[in-house]
Amino acid sequence: IETCIPAEVVAAIDVNTTANDVYKYNFRDTPLWPKTIEGITLEEFDTLAFDMILMSPPCQPFTRIGLQGDVLDPRTKSFLHILDFLPRLLKLPKYILIENVKGFETSSARDVLIKTLERCAYTYQEFLLSPTCLGIPNSRLRYFLIAKLQPEPFCFQTTNQILEKFPNPHCLDTDGSKPIADFQEQPSLTASEAKPKGPSNLTGRGGRQHHGKEKEAVIFKLETAGEVVKKQEQDNDLCVQMLKDFLEEDVQDLSQYLLPPKSLLRYSLVMDIVKPTCRRSTCFTKGYGHYIEGTGSVLQTALEVEVETAFKSFESLSEEEKLRQLSTLKLRYFTPREIANLQGFPSEFKFLEKITRKQCYRLLGNSLNVHVVAKLITLMCG
Repeated sequence: IETCIPAEVVAAIDVNTTANDVYKYNFRDTPLWPKTIEGITLEEFDTLAFDMILMSPPCQPFTRIGLQGDVLDPRTKSFLHILDFLPRLLKLPKYILIENVKGFETSSARDVLIKTLERCAYTYQEFLLSPTCLGIPNSRLRYFLIAKLQPEPFCFQTTNQILEKFPNPHCLDTDGSKPIADFQEQPSLTASEAKPKGPSNLTGRGGRQHHGKEKEAVIFKLETAGEVVKKQEQDNDLCVQMLKDFLEEDVQDLSQYLLPPKSLLRYSLVMDIVKPTCRRSTCFTKGYGHYIEGTGSVLQTALEVEVETAFKSFESLSEEEKLRQLSTLKLRYFTPREIANLQGFPSEFKFLEKITRKQCYRLLGNSLNVHVVAKLITLMCG
């Protein structure tokens, strides 16, 4: 709907029963196939005669904190199955959009994908994009690829580099044959440059950092100085909306979202604490609400209290005193609806009543940002 491109979904395919229940509840008229991709025959795909394929292959073989089994991981079978049947389809789809985690761009699976697209005469462009590039205060860096069947060109000039921002499309040249785009100040990187770098040194509390000029920095969590500077820069980026624009005005049963005392004490030094006026939040994962470290930001609702006050002389305090100070911040989890808002889900999108809060977090942690995907579809079909 957001792309304003008329289309009919001829099939949605997933094996997760909870995800399928929610999808069917919101899209009652869409044919839903609760089966594995590798269980679908070439003949069945030919029957669908689709013009566009949108896919998010399992990310576990490529995630940076996993085993990185790549094409040897059994969970890659579905993706390789699609790449195998693609050249043999009676009618090649005109458009292809693929999403995965950062790390996929350096994988062998990505190399197989590129070879298959080139063999089938597709023009393609790769991206590493986060919703922040659209002014949304949530970091969710993902790999994307859009492909278009030749000879019809994209509305922008493609490059063999991985773009980290959306290109600025312009009109075609006067002969109508060559699209151009403005790539000035366009950060990009090649696949080799995109490989993860080594860890930075940790900076303790009271360390010094450089940001314009040297100043004392109070670091409450085990973060690198660079990460702290980056967060400060994000909060000062007026092109990004504030979190308060995505929050629920009246959260029902707010007490169920407050962090329990045990979690406050155990994870106090690794929590990412944000206020409604912040212009950033970290990526929400499927473990949000169950785990704290690395699963997403927590919201400070006591706006009159400064974080510095809660962590003052923290190391010398008893557990009871630490808990008393941390409790003044009134920290809570973001609600599933608030995370859905950050990910661009429309207000009419609903979860079934039988779906638990934990299941909602798991689904949202595995989902995509709607606005980013819509922008890519518009760019691909434009």
